[in-house]
Amino acid sequence: MTELHVAAIDPDRLSTIRRNGHDESGNALFPFPAEGWEPLRCCLALAEVDASIVLISYAPFIVGSPWAETGPIFIHTDGCPGYGDSDRLPEKLRTGPRVLKTYRADGSLDYADITVVAEGQDIEATLLDLLGRPAVATVHVRALAAQCFTYAVTRR
Repeated sequence: MTELHVAAIDPDRLSTIRRNGHDESGNALFPFPAEGWEPLRCCLALAEVDASIVLISYAPFIVGSPWAETGPIFIHTDGCPGYGDSDRLPEKLRTGPRVLKTYRADGSLDYADITVVAEGQDIEATLLDLLGRPAVATVHVRALAAQCFTYAVTRR
């Protein structure tokens, strides 16, 4: 059975964004109090009510690529411990509705294996199936409606 490795956003990238006061696209950071539903990509949890968060523009790929999508994501304003259990899917962000976008080892999108997971369905079995396929090296877990990046999963 394939073991999963879950990767939140690189804490060093987030530290640079926070230190610079703008995201990698040049958008200034504007902190605001969370309502409690916002999925945080820094620690892979839902924001606590009134926590200070910011919305940034983020691209999971750090090299130029036709598949280098940029989208909005929420993070803690002042940092956090990050996601500490890379061997487990995040409890609050492991069910659908999700789109699982599959990528080959060279970073190209694997169109044939992109999968939609229905609302309320746990994504673990689908991730294990996808990552067991020879062509799939990485899966980006994304929100279905907005298609924003949530986290990446690879084989351990």
